[in-house]
Amino acid sequence: MKTIVLGVIGSDCHAVGNKILDHAITEAGFNVINIGVLSPQEDFINAAIETKADAILVSSLYGHGEMDCRGLREKCDESGLKGILIYAGGNLVVGKQKWEDVYNKFKSMGFDRIYPPGTLPEVTIDDLKKDLNVQN
Repeated sequence: MKTIVLGVIGSDCHAVGNKILDHAITEAGFNVINIGVLSPQEDFINAAIETKADAILVSSLYGHGEMDCRGLREKCDESGLKGILIYAGGNLVVGKQKWEDVYNKFKSMGFDRIYPPGTLPEVTIDDLKKDLNVQN
């Protein structure tokens, strides 16, 4: 069974989507380690190390995800998590920005998958299954 660390990064306290993702990803057969809301990067990294996680899913809805997520890939690499899958989703930037620009920013920061607001959990689950070679 693949282990996924899930949480809401930074000073964001949006818990509803986090709970929905936790339930959906668990139901899909993954072991979800939900670190909850208001989580600094170090909490994601420590949870991933402790549980030998296969992926980190970062959620952000309050618009400061770009700032909160900067450097996460490098910190993962330095902590021995080189190559771990990192996904980000939600309302990741302040103001109206073209999705393509937001996507490219997060790609350049080393994120494997980036999701816009309103993405259904099934999309993320399908991507996890593909990226982690999980058979249905």
